[in-house]
Amino acid sequence: MKKHLYPFFAYLKYWFVKEDQFAIQSPFVFDLYNGLLGFIQQSRENDLDLEVLREKLLSDFEILEIDDFGAGSKRLTKPFRKTSSITKYSSSSRKFSQLYQYFVSQTPAEVVFELGTCVGLNTRYLARNVKGKLLTFEGSKALWNKAQENIRPENTEYIFGNLQETLAVAIQQYKLIDFALVDATHTYEATLSYFELILPHIKDSSIICIADIHWSKEMNAVWNKIKVHHDVIISLDFFECGVLLFDKKLTRGHYILHY
Repeated sequence: MKKHLYPFFAYLKYWFVKEDQFAIQSPFVFDLYNGLLGFIQQSRENDLDLEVLREKLLSDFEILEIDDFGAGSKRLTKPFRKTSSITKYSSSSRKFSQLYQYFVSQTPAEVVFELGTCVGLNTRYLARNVKGKLLTFEGSKALWNKAQENIRPENTEYIFGNLQETLAVAIQQYKLIDFALVDATHTYEATLSYFELILPHIKDSSIICIADIHWSKEMNAVWNKIKVHHDVIISLDFFECGVLLFDKKLTRGHYILHY
């Protein structure tokens, strides 16, 4: 199967097996999922300034030289890329920025990590629900600079460098992580490595989100491996991302949910 066709067939499979709220058997997952849908409904008029920023970035034709250390982009294959194209093809949609915002709100949100700053849209969505400190990590100097061009959230630290190295240093400093969004590199080895670095530093109340879990065959494979890890109690598959919960009081289960 050609690489660029993989997400299409993966989505067909997802479409036929996904569940809505009426099919969910777990009371906890039912409440969590309905909480997400309610949050999205109530947030229609929220954070509109961030969507103004998105439109600004979509109209920004500055050329950036991107240091791409991962699987790259299916659409953007050259190192010199327009900010507008990066925003269009490599940033989360508003729908998923809000999903991440919702799930960070379901944690204590004192220490939050974002792996993969990109142009900084998810960063700003997350920052609005972070009660303590948000650390966002980026390996490309051009993106690290671009993400900070507009007003920076006061609770956010932008960290540049090799993610394996900078993540390890930050973990030693903060010890316990409430929420992590893994949206960087997009290879099997790197994604598994990030998960394994973070895992010893989570609590029962922590949540990890992994972006682009069906973006490629290897991302699908690493998601399938991670979701059955013995420390993962509940996994939620929203196609574009996966959500992991670790509360040992909950009943184990994997859910593929319509979104």
